[in-house]
Amino acid sequence: MLPRVRLSDVAPYDGAPAGPYLKAVEALSGSLMRHNAAVIELGSEDAAIMRCGLEAARLYFRTKSQTVGKGSRGVYMYRAGRALEDWDSSPPCMADIFRCMGKAARAALFAIARHLRLRSDVFNHLLDDTPLPANEVSSSVLVATYSPASLQNGKGAIGAIGGGKPAMNGEVEKGLLTLISSDSPGLQVCDPNGRWYLADGGSAPGDLLLITGKALSHATAGLRPAALYRAAPDFVSCSNGGGRTSLAFRLMPQGNAILDCSPIAAAGHVIPQSYVPISVSQFMDDLSAEEDGLCNRSDNTYLVQNNLNKEPSLRSVLSDPLSGAFLDDAMVVSCGHSFGGLMLRKVIDTSRCTICSAEIETGSLVPNLALRAAAVAIKQEDDRRLFHNAALRKRRKEMGDQMDPMRRSNRENGDATTTDDGLNRGVQYPFSVNEKVLIKEDTREVCWEGSCHHIPMSQWLVFA
Repeated sequence: MLPRVRLSDVAPYDGAPAGPYLKAVEALSGSLMRHNAAVIELGSEDAAIMRCGLEAARLYFRTKSQTVGKGSRGVYMYRAGRALEDWDSSPPCMADIFRCMGKAARAALFAIARHLRLRSDVFNHLLDDTPLPANEVSSSVLVATYSPASLQNGKGAIGAIGGGKPAMNGEVEKGLLTLISSDSPGLQVCDPNGRWYLADGGSAPGDLLLITGKALSHATAGLRPAALYRAAPDFVSCSNGGGRTSLAFRLMPQGNAILDCSPIAAAGHVIPQSYVPISVSQFMDDLSAEEDGLCNRSDNTYLVQNNLNKEPSLRSVLSDPLSGAFLDDAMVVSCGHSFGGLMLRKVIDTSRCTICSAEIETGSLVPNLALRAAAVAIKQEDDRRLFHNAALRKRRKEMGDQMDPMRRSNRENGDATTTDDGLNRGVQYPFSVNEKVLIKEDTREVCWEGSCHHIPMSQWLVFA
């Protein structure tokens, strides 16, 4: 049975942190680290709302099944701020449940941030404003799901908690975190040791099962990894007629926000190079493309397909995977594959192709002139770009050195109307639109393709 944490203990408040709050934060984070899940116990009023919501959703789907088809699985998604059409019916209490679970989700997110030595509101820039502005639809979503007893063992499932795609190895949430309430057990979670267990076996209808998602994993540089879950193959049907009803609140980041690990680095944590700043919309698109490629794959090919679906860049194809150098010495081996650099030496030493495992004849190597020419062309293009960037940096530095005395003179003379039009107009930077750059505001540097460029104050205001 998972540790239970009361929502009232982890809810943020003004003043110094008290003992119950510190213990609750530690218990919540400890459960996530040991089990990849935690249970949040609601207060009496919120628990009553959840019980009413589960019963209302059950009655809604049973009534709907009489017209849609008996034994069918029902899924309804609610977003705050979305106007309902005349033909669009909704289970009762969705707005109240959305507010209740949203409050609990934010409290859990704050507690996770505090355990990582961050400000409790460090992720607020990713979330919707509370309450929502007029005519704005929430990024987060509340999913009501009903699974009749006839759909046991995953037959006909469309995701363990609704809205997702079935997967042989389980599902992973895309958002920050997800809270789940159900009227009967039925959800398994994979712990860090790879063991599956029934996560909601001891939960009451007023309890919320907490699992974290991919967006939070990226925002925390992997310190809070995403949980893997699935529908239990033999879930226990509830006593009042069979089937299972669940309510899942997915706390999602705004599409125009940026997932950035800089607060994690500022707190003293080590950031792997793979965790680069990325927009939420691009992050979700990448996850959807990966999910589409992995959907309906067998267990044996799951990890293999995960790698195959990532299309290699042109530079990676023309580079040695061991040294990273361009393949300007590429050779074709007897099996037809081409190698260069350190990988070529490895193939010659082992007399075996590292791609197809075929035995090769080291005396029959033939230069791959086409691959060499392509590698040289890309290398020359990179050299020209680096030279151009160095020239731009030198020119900006000279212009900044020339303008500094003039600005100092103007400030000493009290001339506040003089502006640096020569710098503010037509400023060029060594990167183009849609290229990823890292902005260091404290040092006024822009890091791009492995090098950092200092931006003078006069241009920094324009750039920022």
